[in-house]
Amino acid sequence: MAVRYVSSTTAEVIDGAAAAIGLAAAGRDFHRRGWVLGTSGNFSALLGNDPFRLLITRSRVDKGALTEHDFLTVDSTGAVVEGEGQPSAETALHLAIVIATGAGSVIHTHSVSSTVLSQKLGKAKGVTLNGYEMLKGLSGVQSHTHRECVPILENSQDYHTLSGEVEKLLLREPGLHGFLLRAHGLYTWGADVAEARRHAEILEFLIEVTRWQS
Repeated sequence: MAVRYVSSTTAEVIDGAAAAIGLAAAGRDFHRRGWVLGTSGNFSALLGNDPFRLLITRSRVDKGALTEHDFLTVDSTGAVVEGEGQPSAETALHLAIVIATGAGSVIHTHSVSSTVLSQKLGKAKGVTLNGYEMLKGLSGVQSHTHRECVPILENSQDYHTLSGEVEKLLLREPGLHGFLLRAHGLYTWGADVAEARRHAEILEFLIEVTRWQS
Protein backbone atom coordinates (compact mmCIF):
# COMPACT_ATOMS: atom_id res chain seq x y z
CA MET A 1 0.00 0.00 0.00
CA ALA A 2 1.92 3.02 -1.28
CA VAL A 3 -0.91 5.53 -1.38
CA ARG A 4 -0.35 8.87 0.35
CA TYR A 5 -3.28 11.10 1.29
CA VAL A 6 -3.54 14.74 2.24
CA SER A 7 -6.00 15.66 4.97
CA SER A 8 -7.89 18.84 4.07
CA THR A 9 -8.29 19.59 7.78
CA THR A 10 -4.66 19.30 8.86
CA ALA A 11 -2.86 19.64 5.53
CA GLU A 12 -0.73 16.73 6.77
CA VAL A 13 0.44 14.07 4.35
CA ILE A 14 -0.57 10.68 5.75
CA ASP A 15 1.30 7.59 4.56
CA GLY A 16 -1.14 4.70 4.31
CA ALA A 17 1.68 2.15 4.28
CA ALA A 18 3.18 3.50 7.50
CA ALA A 19 -0.23 3.52 9.20
CA ALA A 20 -0.87 -0.09 8.13
CA ILE A 21 2.56 -1.21 9.37
CA GLY A 22 2.01 0.50 12.72
CA LEU A 23 -1.45 -0.97 13.21
CA ALA A 24 -0.31 -4.44 12.16
CA ALA A 25 2.52 -4.31 14.71
CA ALA A 26 0.04 -3.26 17.40
CA GLY A 27 -2.28 -6.11 16.42
CA ARG A 28 0.43 -8.76 16.71
CA ASP A 29 1.61 -7.33 20.03
CA PHE A 30 -1.93 -7.17 21.43
CA HIS A 31 -2.51 -10.77 20.31
CA ARG A 32 0.54 -11.86 22.34
CA ARG A 33 -0.97 -10.09 25.36
CA GLY A 34 -4.27 -11.93 24.89
CA TRP A 35 -6.25 -8.82 23.96
CA VAL A 36 -7.26 -9.80 20.38
CA LEU A 37 -7.21 -13.58 20.22
CA GLY A 38 -8.21 -15.33 17.02
CA THR A 39 -9.97 -12.97 14.64
CA SER A 40 -11.28 -10.64 17.35
CA GLY A 41 -10.54 -6.92 17.46
CA ASN A 42 -10.13 -4.36 14.69
CA PHE A 43 -7.90 -1.37 13.96
CA SER A 44 -8.21 1.73 11.79
CA ALA A 45 -6.48 4.97 10.83
CA LEU A 46 -7.82 8.08 9.13
CA LEU A 47 -5.99 8.74 5.87
CA GLY A 48 -7.78 11.90 4.75
CA ASN A 49 -10.90 14.01 4.90
CA ASP A 50 -11.20 15.28 1.33
CA PRO A 51 -12.05 12.76 0.15
CA PHE A 52 -12.72 10.89 3.40
CA ARG A 53 -10.65 7.71 3.56
CA LEU A 54 -10.29 5.27 6.44
CA LEU A 55 -7.80 2.41 6.57
CA ILE A 56 -9.27 -0.58 8.45
CA THR A 57 -8.56 -4.26 9.05
CA ARG A 58 -10.11 -6.86 6.77
CA SER A 59 -12.77 -9.08 8.35
CA ARG A 60 -11.81 -12.40 9.97
CA VAL A 61 -8.04 -11.93 10.02
CA ASP A 62 -5.99 -13.65 12.74
CA LYS A 63 -4.48 -10.72 14.63
CA GLY A 64 -1.49 -12.83 15.66
CA ALA A 65 -0.48 -12.93 11.99
CA LEU A 66 -1.67 -9.43 11.03
CA THR A 67 0.38 -7.68 8.34
CA GLU A 68 0.15 -4.38 6.50
CA HIS A 69 -1.55 -6.27 3.65
CA ASP A 70 -4.57 -7.12 5.81
CA PHE A 71 -6.11 -3.64 5.52
CA LEU A 72 -8.68 -2.04 3.24
CA THR A 73 -9.53 1.58 2.57
CA VAL A 74 -13.17 2.65 2.90
CA ASP A 75 -15.07 5.88 2.34
CA SER A 76 -17.41 7.64 4.78
CA THR A 77 -20.18 5.13 4.03
CA GLY A 78 -17.97 2.12 4.70
CA ALA A 79 -17.71 1.18 1.02
CA VAL A 80 -14.38 -0.29 -0.04
CA VAL A 81 -12.41 2.00 -2.35
CA GLU A 82 -9.07 0.17 -2.23
CA GLY A 83 -8.05 -3.38 -1.35
CA GLU A 84 -9.65 -6.81 -1.56
CA GLY A 85 -12.05 -8.57 0.81
CA GLN A 86 -14.59 -7.34 3.33
CA PRO A 87 -13.88 -4.65 5.91
CA SER A 88 -14.43 -5.37 9.60
CA ALA A 89 -18.08 -5.92 10.49
CA GLU A 90 -17.67 -3.07 12.99
CA THR A 91 -16.53 -0.50 10.43
CA ALA A 92 -19.59 1.64 11.20
CA LEU A 93 -18.40 2.05 14.80
CA HIS A 94 -14.95 3.18 13.66
CA LEU A 95 -16.55 5.70 11.31
CA ALA A 96 -18.78 7.04 14.08
CA ILE A 97 -15.81 7.51 16.42
CA VAL A 98 -13.61 9.22 13.83
CA ILE A 99 -16.37 11.54 12.66
CA ALA A 100 -17.56 12.44 16.18
CA THR A 101 -14.13 12.92 17.79
CA GLY A 102 -11.80 13.83 14.93
CA ALA A 103 -9.59 10.89 15.96
CA GLY A 104 -6.78 9.81 13.67
CA SER A 105 -6.85 6.16 14.74
CA VAL A 106 -9.23 3.73 16.49
CA ILE A 107 -8.37 0.48 18.26
CA HIS A 108 -10.82 -2.19 19.47
CA THR A 109 -9.70 -5.00 21.79
CA HIS A 110 -11.39 -8.08 23.25
CA SER A 111 -9.40 -8.77 26.42
CA VAL A 112 -10.71 -11.08 29.13
CA SER A 113 -10.67 -8.23 31.66
CA SER A 114 -12.63 -5.77 29.51
CA THR A 115 -15.14 -8.46 28.58
CA VAL A 116 -15.71 -9.63 32.17
CA LEU A 117 -15.75 -6.16 33.74
CA SER A 118 -18.13 -4.75 31.13
CA GLN A 119 -20.51 -7.66 31.72
CA LYS A 120 -20.30 -7.37 35.51
CA LEU A 121 -20.85 -3.58 35.55
CA GLY A 122 -23.15 -3.39 32.55
CA LYS A 123 -26.20 -2.39 34.58
CA ALA A 124 -24.21 0.49 36.09
CA LYS A 125 -23.61 1.77 32.53
CA GLY A 126 -19.97 2.54 33.22
CA VAL A 127 -16.82 2.16 35.27
CA THR A 128 -14.79 4.93 36.95
CA LEU A 129 -10.99 4.67 37.03
CA ASN A 130 -9.35 6.80 39.71
CA GLY A 131 -6.17 7.06 41.79
CA TYR A 132 -3.72 5.30 39.47
CA GLU A 133 -0.49 6.80 38.15
CA MET A 134 -1.11 5.09 34.80
CA LEU A 135 -3.99 7.50 34.16
CA LYS A 136 -1.34 10.06 33.17
CA GLY A 137 -0.75 8.04 30.01
CA LEU A 138 -4.10 9.30 28.68
CA SER A 139 -3.94 12.43 26.57
CA GLY A 140 -4.61 15.56 28.62
CA VAL A 141 -4.47 13.84 32.02
CA GLN A 142 -1.96 15.40 34.43
CA SER A 143 -2.55 13.64 37.75
CA HIS A 144 -3.33 10.26 39.30
CA THR A 145 -6.29 11.96 41.00
CA HIS A 146 -8.08 12.25 37.65
CA ARG A 147 -11.40 10.40 37.45
CA GLU A 148 -11.71 8.64 34.10
CA CYS A 149 -15.26 7.55 33.29
CA VAL A 150 -15.54 4.69 30.79
CA PRO A 151 -19.18 4.24 29.67
CA ILE A 152 -20.57 0.77 28.98
CA LEU A 153 -22.95 0.42 26.04
CA GLU A 154 -25.13 -2.60 25.39
CA ASN A 155 -23.70 -4.75 22.63
CA SER A 156 -25.64 -5.37 19.42
CA GLN A 157 -25.12 -7.03 16.06
CA ASP A 158 -27.07 -4.16 14.51
CA TYR A 159 -24.00 -2.01 13.95
CA HIS A 160 -25.90 0.71 12.13
CA THR A 161 -28.05 1.38 15.19
CA LEU A 162 -25.13 0.85 17.58
CA SER A 163 -22.98 3.34 15.67
CA GLY A 164 -25.73 5.91 16.18
CA GLU A 165 -25.61 5.27 19.93
CA VAL A 166 -21.83 5.65 19.87
CA GLU A 167 -22.05 8.94 17.99
CA LYS A 168 -24.60 10.33 20.45
CA LEU A 169 -22.44 9.28 23.40
CA LEU A 170 -19.31 10.93 22.02
CA LEU A 171 -21.06 14.16 21.13
CA ARG A 172 -22.60 14.26 24.60
CA GLU A 173 -19.32 13.45 26.39
CA PRO A 174 -16.48 14.81 24.22
CA GLY A 175 -13.76 14.26 26.83
CA LEU A 176 -13.91 10.46 26.73
CA HIS A 177 -10.86 8.34 25.90
CA GLY A 178 -12.80 5.14 25.36
CA PHE A 179 -15.92 3.08 26.02
CA LEU A 180 -16.82 -0.55 26.58
CA LEU A 181 -19.35 -2.71 24.78
CA ARG A 182 -20.97 -5.02 27.31
CA ALA A 183 -19.50 -8.54 27.30
CA HIS A 184 -17.59 -7.53 24.18
CA GLY A 185 -14.59 -5.29 24.70
CA LEU A 186 -12.90 -1.88 24.62
CA TYR A 187 -12.92 0.87 22.00
CA THR A 188 -10.35 3.64 22.28
CA TRP A 189 -8.78 6.17 19.93
CA GLY A 190 -6.12 8.82 19.56
CA ALA A 191 -4.77 11.59 17.36
CA ASP A 192 -2.64 9.03 15.51
CA VAL A 193 -1.75 5.34 15.61
CA ALA A 194 0.86 5.78 18.36
CA GLU A 195 -1.55 7.62 20.66
CA ALA A 196 -4.39 5.17 20.04
CA ARG A 197 -2.05 2.28 20.85
CA ARG A 198 -0.91 3.99 24.05
CA HIS A 199 -4.50 4.64 25.11
CA ALA A 200 -5.33 0.97 24.53
CA GLU A 201 -2.41 -0.12 26.70
CA ILE A 202 -3.27 2.34 29.48
CA LEU A 203 -6.98 1.52 29.54
CA GLU A 204 -6.43 -2.23 29.36
CA PHE A 205 -4.05 -1.97 32.33
CA LEU A 206 -6.53 0.09 34.36
CA ILE A 207 -9.45 -2.17 33.45
CA GLU A 208 -7.47 -5.25 34.50
CA VAL A 209 -6.56 -3.68 37.85
CA THR A 210 -10.18 -2.65 38.41
CA ARG A 211 -11.43 -6.11 37.55
CA TRP A 212 -9.15 -7.64 40.20
CA GLN A 213 -10.44 -5.22 42.80
CA SER A 214 -14.15 -5.48 41.98
